[in-house]
Amino acid sequence: MKLLGFLMVTAGFIIAALATVVDQTAIEKAKSAPPADANAVEDANSVPVVDVNNIEDANSTPTVVEDSIEDANSAPVADINAVGGSVSADEKSAVKWLWYIPALLLGAAGVALIRTDEARRSKTEHHVTAGIEVVDSSLQKIVANINKLNSEKDSIDTYDMRHRIDELFTDDLEKFVDARESIGHRYGLAAYGEVMSSFAAGERYLNRVWSASADGYIDEVNTYIEKASEQFADCLTKLQTFKNNHHP
Repeated sequence: MKLLGFLMVTAGFIIAALATVVDQTAIEKAKSAPPADANAVEDANSVPVVDVNNIEDANSTPTVVEDSIEDANSAPVADINAVGGSVSADEKSAVKWLWYIPALLLGAAGVALIRTDEARRSKTEHHVTAGIEVVDSSLQKIVANINKLNSEKDSIDTYDMRHRIDELFTDDLEKFVDARESIGHRYGLAAYGEVMSSFAAGERYLNRVWSASADGYIDEVNTYIEKASEQFADCLTKLQTFKNNHHP
């Protein structure tokens, strides 16, 4: 999602840049248009003036009234400076808004995606950190209790061993299982597999102790309580190793 956001922002920037180039090209083209030919502008001074001295005899030909001669000074003169070489207001304001608006929207959407992805990652990281803390604390309690139970096994009645297991391990085993996925998120699937392999073995041996206790098999209780202790200790050692070797 974050990569998509960066791509959208980049695309928006490129579209805006292209629109700017198009606008600038249009303005430069208008400025470089050739001006009108000044020689083609009618010069008022070129209006032919009748020479009164050359007029033939008034009696034989119509008299040209001098006042009727078109005054050259009264003829409108075109402003050469106003012709060509200028850009109209419409040309100057001809901004390609149909290019800029999509570019702006695309860039804004990209920024929104980037921020959403960062917020999601932050929330996920917080959740994973909390899960790792639960996994670590619950596993330490399991190891401490299984070691204590293993050291006291000779003084505990065989039929009472299952009740002690329920009292000491049920809550912590459930907490560990509920938060176990955080191991994979933080340390990878390989680490998750190694930790969970030892944990599953320890839990399986503990269930054997519970069943042997219910049946009154004291030798099996003593054997599998020790094996469970070894597996949970190995599980904790692996977890601590991955924790120490992890570089965020």
